[in-house]
Amino acid sequence: MYRLLFLLFATLFSAQNYRFVYEYKMKPDAGKKDSVVTDYMNLDTDGKKSYFYNAVKYERDSAYTADKNNAALFQSKHYDQNLNYIIEKQYAKKTVNFYDKFKSVNLLITENDAPKWKIENEFATINTMNCQKATTDYKGRKWEAWFSKEYPISDGPYKFSGLPGVVLKLKDADDNHVFNLIQIKKIQSLFALVPKSSKQVTREEYKKIIKNYTFIAADDIQSMNMDSKAGMMSIQLKDGYIGKFDTNQLKKSGAGMDAEIAKRLRKTNNPIEMD
Repeated sequence: MYRLLFLLFATLFSAQNYRFVYEYKMKPDAGKKDSVVTDYMNLDTDGKKSYFYNAVKYERDSAYTADKNNAALFQSKHYDQNLNYIIEKQYAKKTVNFYDKFKSVNLLITENDAPKWKIENEFATINTMNCQKATTDYKGRKWEAWFSKEYPISDGPYKFSGLPGVVLKLKDADDNHVFNLIQIKKIQSLFALVPKSSKQVTREEYKKIIKNYTFIAADDIQSMNMDSKAGMMSIQLKDGYIGKFDTNQLKKSGAGMDAEIAKRLRKTNNPIEMD
Protein backbone atom coordinates (compact mmCIF):
# COMPACT_ATOMS: atom_id res chain seq x y z
CA MET A 1 0.00 0.00 0.00
CA TYR A 2 2.78 2.46 0.95
CA ARG A 3 4.71 1.56 -2.19
CA LEU A 4 1.62 2.20 -4.30
CA LEU A 5 1.13 5.63 -2.70
CA PHE A 6 4.80 6.46 -3.22
CA LEU A 7 4.59 5.53 -6.91
CA LEU A 8 1.41 7.58 -7.30
CA PHE A 9 3.07 10.58 -5.65
CA ALA A 10 6.12 10.14 -7.89
CA THR A 11 3.91 10.08 -10.99
CA LEU A 12 2.09 13.26 -9.96
CA PHE A 13 5.39 14.92 -9.07
CA SER A 14 7.02 14.05 -12.41
CA ALA A 15 4.13 15.65 -14.30
CA GLN A 16 5.18 19.07 -12.95
CA ASN A 17 8.31 21.19 -13.05
CA TYR A 18 10.03 22.01 -9.77
CA ARG A 19 12.97 24.19 -8.80
CA PHE A 20 15.06 23.38 -5.74
CA VAL A 21 17.22 26.34 -4.69
CA TYR A 22 20.42 25.62 -2.77
CA GLU A 23 22.63 27.96 -0.81
CA TYR A 24 26.19 26.94 -1.68
CA LYS A 25 29.08 27.87 0.60
CA MET A 26 32.57 27.01 -0.60
CA LYS A 27 36.13 27.76 0.39
CA PRO A 28 37.87 28.57 -2.92
CA ASP A 29 41.38 28.87 -1.46
CA ALA A 30 42.77 25.77 0.24
CA GLY A 31 45.32 27.95 2.02
CA LYS A 32 42.70 30.30 3.47
CA LYS A 33 40.10 28.15 5.16
CA ASP A 34 38.41 31.18 6.72
CA SER A 35 37.52 32.66 3.31
CA VAL A 36 34.05 31.53 2.28
CA VAL A 37 32.12 32.35 -0.89
CA THR A 38 28.32 32.08 -0.85
CA ASP A 39 26.35 31.56 -4.05
CA TYR A 40 22.94 30.20 -5.00
CA MET A 41 22.32 27.26 -7.30
CA ASN A 42 19.12 26.02 -8.94
CA LEU A 43 18.12 22.42 -9.55
CA ASP A 44 15.28 22.28 -12.10
CA THR A 45 13.53 18.97 -12.72
CA ASP A 46 10.49 17.55 -14.50
CA GLY A 47 10.91 14.11 -12.95
CA LYS A 48 12.74 12.74 -16.01
CA LYS A 49 15.78 14.99 -16.17
CA SER A 50 17.28 17.88 -14.26
CA TYR A 51 19.56 20.89 -14.69
CA PHE A 52 21.83 22.27 -11.99
CA TYR A 53 23.23 25.77 -12.56
CA ASN A 54 24.07 29.10 -10.98
CA ALA A 55 20.95 31.19 -10.32
CA VAL A 56 22.51 34.63 -10.94
CA LYS A 57 24.25 33.53 -14.15
CA TYR A 58 20.94 32.17 -15.46
CA GLU A 59 19.10 35.42 -14.69
CA ARG A 60 21.84 37.45 -16.37
CA ASP A 61 22.08 35.22 -19.46
CA SER A 62 18.29 35.04 -19.82
CA ALA A 63 17.97 38.84 -19.68
CA TYR A 64 20.78 39.33 -22.19
CA THR A 65 19.32 36.74 -24.58
CA ALA A 66 16.05 38.68 -24.50
CA ASP A 67 17.29 42.27 -24.96
CA LYS A 68 21.04 42.15 -25.87
CA ASN A 69 21.62 45.06 -23.48
CA ASN A 70 25.38 45.29 -22.89
CA ALA A 71 25.06 48.06 -20.30
CA ALA A 72 22.71 45.92 -18.19
CA LEU A 73 25.02 42.96 -18.65
CA PHE A 74 27.93 44.79 -17.03
CA GLN A 75 25.69 46.01 -14.18
CA SER A 76 24.36 42.53 -13.41
CA LYS A 77 24.90 40.77 -10.08
CA HIS A 78 28.13 38.95 -9.36
CA TYR A 79 28.61 35.19 -9.12
CA ASP A 80 31.74 33.14 -8.55
CA GLN A 81 33.69 32.37 -11.73
CA ASN A 82 34.05 28.70 -10.76
CA LEU A 83 30.29 28.31 -11.22
CA ASN A 84 30.00 28.80 -14.98
CA TYR A 85 29.06 25.14 -15.44
CA ILE A 86 25.72 23.45 -16.14
CA ILE A 87 24.97 19.88 -15.04
CA GLU A 88 22.30 17.86 -16.84
CA LYS A 89 21.14 14.55 -15.38
CA GLN A 90 19.15 12.07 -17.48
CA TYR A 91 17.37 9.84 -14.95
CA ALA A 92 16.53 6.88 -17.19
CA LYS A 93 19.96 6.78 -18.82
CA LYS A 94 21.69 7.43 -15.48
CA THR A 95 24.09 9.80 -17.19
CA VAL A 96 25.47 13.18 -16.16
CA ASN A 97 26.40 15.79 -18.76
CA PHE A 98 28.76 18.46 -17.45
CA TYR A 99 28.87 21.61 -19.60
CA ASP A 100 31.47 24.33 -19.19
CA LYS A 101 33.00 26.97 -21.43
CA PHE A 102 36.71 27.54 -21.95
CA LYS A 103 37.38 30.81 -23.75
CA SER A 104 34.88 30.62 -26.65
CA VAL A 105 34.61 26.81 -26.78
CA ASN A 106 31.74 24.91 -25.14
CA LEU A 107 33.05 21.74 -23.51
CA LEU A 108 31.04 18.64 -22.57
CA ILE A 109 31.94 15.74 -20.29
CA THR A 110 29.54 12.77 -20.11
CA GLU A 111 29.79 10.48 -17.07
CA ASN A 112 27.86 7.61 -15.53
CA ASP A 113 29.79 7.07 -12.28
CA ALA A 114 27.12 8.03 -9.76
CA PRO A 115 27.97 8.12 -6.03
CA LYS A 116 27.71 4.80 -4.18
CA TRP A 117 25.74 5.64 -1.05
CA LYS A 118 25.62 4.05 2.38
CA ILE A 119 22.28 4.87 4.00
CA GLU A 120 22.78 5.37 7.73
CA ASN A 121 20.36 4.64 10.58
CA GLU A 122 20.25 8.32 11.57
CA PHE A 123 17.25 10.63 11.23
CA ALA A 124 16.57 14.34 11.65
CA THR A 125 14.01 17.02 10.84
CA ILE A 126 15.31 19.66 8.44
CA ASN A 127 13.06 22.52 7.29
CA THR A 128 10.07 20.62 8.75
CA MET A 129 10.85 17.57 6.56
CA ASN A 130 11.75 14.12 7.85
CA CYS A 131 15.26 13.27 6.67
CA GLN A 132 17.71 10.39 6.77
CA LYS A 133 21.49 10.45 6.61
CA ALA A 134 23.63 8.91 3.86
CA THR A 135 27.39 8.93 3.26
CA THR A 136 29.66 8.35 0.29
CA ASP A 137 33.23 8.68 -0.97
CA TYR A 138 33.04 10.53 -4.27
CA LYS A 139 35.70 12.10 -6.47
CA GLY A 140 38.28 12.27 -3.69
CA ARG A 141 36.10 13.58 -0.86
CA LYS A 142 33.99 12.04 1.91
CA TRP A 143 30.42 13.34 1.81
CA GLU A 144 27.47 13.45 4.19
CA ALA A 145 23.95 13.95 2.84
CA TRP A 146 20.52 14.28 4.39
CA PHE A 147 17.64 13.33 2.10
CA SER A 148 13.86 13.31 2.36
CA LYS A 149 11.33 11.00 0.74
CA GLU A 150 8.68 13.71 1.01
CA TYR A 151 9.80 14.78 -2.48
CA PRO A 152 10.30 11.42 -4.26
CA ILE A 153 12.98 12.52 -6.66
CA SER A 154 16.37 10.82 -6.66
CA ASP A 155 18.42 13.97 -7.11
CA GLY A 156 20.42 16.65 -5.36
CA PRO A 157 23.02 19.39 -5.87
CA TYR A 158 25.94 19.12 -8.27
CA LYS A 159 26.35 15.55 -9.63
CA PHE A 160 24.85 13.90 -6.55
CA SER A 161 21.89 11.57 -7.10
CA GLY A 162 20.84 7.99 -6.40
CA LEU A 163 19.12 8.35 -3.02
CA PRO A 164 15.40 7.53 -2.46
CA GLY A 165 14.49 11.19 -2.12
CA VAL A 166 15.73 14.71 -2.66
CA VAL A 167 18.91 15.90 -0.90
CA LEU A 168 18.27 18.75 1.55
CA LYS A 169 21.76 19.07 2.98
CA LEU A 170 25.13 17.99 1.61
CA LYS A 171 28.66 18.67 2.82
CA ASP A 172 32.14 17.21 2.59
CA ALA A 173 34.02 16.09 5.68
CA ASP A 174 36.07 19.31 5.88
CA ASP A 175 33.17 21.72 5.22
CA ASN A 176 34.91 23.01 2.10
CA HIS A 177 31.72 22.60 0.06
CA VAL A 178 28.32 22.86 1.77
CA PHE A 179 24.88 22.85 0.12
CA ASN A 180 21.64 23.65 1.95
CA LEU A 181 18.20 23.53 0.34
CA ILE A 182 16.46 26.84 1.07
CA GLN A 183 13.49 26.92 -1.31
CA ILE A 184 11.21 24.64 -3.35
CA LYS A 185 8.84 26.04 -5.94
CA LYS A 186 6.86 25.04 -9.00
CA ILE A 187 8.03 26.56 -12.28
CA GLN A 188 6.46 26.87 -15.72
CA SER A 189 9.40 25.54 -17.71
CA LEU A 190 12.81 23.98 -17.22
CA PHE A 191 16.20 25.54 -17.77
CA ALA A 192 16.66 26.19 -21.49
CA LEU A 193 20.18 27.55 -21.99
CA VAL A 194 22.12 24.33 -22.63
CA PRO A 195 24.78 24.90 -25.35
CA LYS A 196 23.54 23.68 -28.73
CA SER A 197 26.95 22.43 -29.80
CA SER A 198 29.84 21.36 -27.58
CA LYS A 199 33.21 19.70 -27.89
CA GLN A 200 33.24 16.33 -26.12
CA VAL A 201 36.26 15.89 -23.83
CA THR A 202 37.26 13.44 -21.12
CA ARG A 203 37.37 14.46 -17.48
CA GLU A 204 41.16 14.18 -17.54
CA GLU A 205 41.39 16.47 -20.58
CA TYR A 206 39.09 19.01 -18.91
CA LYS A 207 41.12 19.03 -15.68
CA LYS A 208 44.31 19.60 -17.66
CA ILE A 209 42.75 22.50 -19.57
CA ILE A 210 41.59 24.21 -16.38
CA LYS A 211 44.84 23.55 -14.51
CA ASN A 212 46.99 25.03 -17.28
CA TYR A 213 44.84 28.14 -17.80
CA THR A 214 46.47 31.53 -17.29
CA PHE A 215 44.66 34.78 -17.99
CA ILE A 216 46.05 36.73 -20.97
CA ALA A 217 44.20 39.98 -21.57
CA ALA A 218 44.65 40.03 -25.36
CA ASP A 219 43.35 36.45 -25.69
CA ASP A 220 40.66 36.27 -23.04
CA ILE A 221 38.79 39.59 -22.95
CA GLN A 222 35.63 39.78 -25.03
CA SER A 223 34.64 43.33 -24.07
CA MET A 224 35.32 45.96 -21.42
CA ASN A 225 33.44 48.73 -19.64
CA MET A 226 34.98 51.61 -17.65
CA ASP A 227 33.15 53.73 -15.06
CA SER A 228 35.66 56.48 -14.33
CA LYS A 229 33.41 58.24 -11.78
CA ALA A 230 33.01 55.10 -9.69
CA GLY A 231 36.58 54.01 -10.35
CA MET A 232 35.35 50.61 -11.56
CA MET A 233 36.31 48.45 -14.51
CA SER A 234 34.28 45.51 -15.76
CA ILE A 235 35.59 42.94 -18.23
CA GLN A 236 33.67 40.22 -19.99
CA LEU A 237 35.73 37.13 -20.72
CA LYS A 238 35.16 34.96 -23.77
CA ASP A 239 33.60 32.28 -21.56
CA GLY A 240 30.88 34.79 -20.54
CA TYR A 241 32.10 35.54 -17.03
CA ILE A 242 32.15 39.21 -16.00
CA GLY A 243 34.78 40.36 -13.54
CA LYS A 244 34.46 43.69 -11.72
CA PHE A 245 37.51 45.52 -10.39
CA ASP A 246 38.30 48.67 -8.41
CA THR A 247 40.87 50.42 -10.60
CA ASN A 248 42.48 52.18 -7.64
CA GLN A 249 43.06 48.85 -5.92
CA LEU A 250 44.52 47.42 -9.11
CA LYS A 251 46.97 50.33 -9.36
CA LYS A 252 47.97 50.07 -5.68
CA SER A 253 48.74 46.35 -5.93
CA GLY A 254 52.30 47.01 -7.04
CA ALA A 255 52.03 44.53 -9.90
CA GLY A 256 51.06 45.30 -13.46
CA MET A 257 47.32 45.66 -14.02
CA ASP A 258 47.11 42.55 -16.19
CA ALA A 259 49.06 40.52 -13.64
CA GLU A 260 46.77 41.63 -10.80
CA ILE A 261 43.64 40.82 -12.82
CA ALA A 262 45.12 37.40 -13.67
CA LYS A 263 45.73 36.81 -9.95
CA ARG A 264 42.14 37.67 -9.07
CA LEU A 265 40.74 35.54 -11.88
CA ARG A 266 42.69 32.47 -10.82
CA LYS A 267 40.47 29.41 -10.57
CA THR A 268 39.94 27.65 -7.24
CA ASN A 269 42.70 25.41 -5.87
CA ASN A 270 40.13 23.67 -3.66
CA PRO A 271 37.78 22.10 -6.25
CA ILE A 272 34.72 20.07 -5.39
CA GLU A 273 36.33 17.07 -7.16
CA MET A 274 39.77 16.22 -5.81
CA ASP A 275 40.80 13.13 -7.78
